[in-house]
Amino acid sequence: MDPKRYFADVVLEFTKMNGAGNDFVLVDNRARQIQLSREQVVRLCDRHRGVGADGLILLVPCASGRADWAWEFYNSDGSTGEMCGNGARCFAHFVQQRTGKTGDLTFETEAGVITAHFQGPRVTVNLTPPQDLRLDFTLALANGSQTVHSLNTGVPHAVIFVPDADRAMVQQLGPEVRRHPHFGPKGTNVNFVQVLGPRRIRVRTFERGVEGETLACGTGVTASALVASRVHRLASPVEVQVQGGEQLDVSFKEVNGSYQDVRLTGPAQLVFDGKISV
Repeated sequence: MDPKRYFADVVLEFTKMNGAGNDFVLVDNRARQIQLSREQVVRLCDRHRGVGADGLILLVPCASGRADWAWEFYNSDGSTGEMCGNGARCFAHFVQQRTGKTGDLTFETEAGVITAHFQGPRVTVNLTPPQDLRLDFTLALANGSQTVHSLNTGVPHAVIFVPDADRAMVQQLGPEVRRHPHFGPKGTNVNFVQVLGPRRIRVRTFERGVEGETLACGTGVTASALVASRVHRLASPVEVQVQGGEQLDVSFKEVNGSYQDVRLTGPAQLVFDGKISV
């Protein structure tokens, strides 16, 4: 141990939450006194040396005045993220707890302003309008070609339909598609989607920034549901079974070929509060 390091550390108060198994460290930084380096974010999200999480979210004032609050979102590798659906639900619940606000609330992300509505233990977030829908294109991969669809639901997502999600090659194809030159320079998230019924799908997601499969990805299940509505004619609302075993619901309206009023509903659960030296 280096005693100088430990005496120099700052004690950080945090809340650990999860949304359908997608977990986050949340920190109240309304006073703007907390400045975290990329290395500190990585350490906080480390499941062996830190709290452990898929991402870290800071509550900050909304500088633009467009929303009640704003967030700063970091993936577990320390990179910033424009949007996260499960994180949005957890963040909304965290804001409600910290501020005492009742009723709907809004917060600004890099993807735009998000509105949250509370229904008991479940939270619904209105997502920003999806962009850049592309269907039925082919990627050349190491083991052959693959039909892929893509959509940006705040962050970019590739969607691959599979006959059996349990047997999907998430760890093999996920990293290759995530870094494929077609999605350069930043890459994409990759969703493996099985259609279970006329309004039901199962989704497994390889997440950019986590660089592995997560138990759920809110923007990923949203992209998957919207693409499935176009490719397989699924109607709104779409029930989505995620890898963590829970269900998320995606509702939407399609007007003149574009998606509007896109909503994601699911749980946002407190895991624990704590303090840690960073």
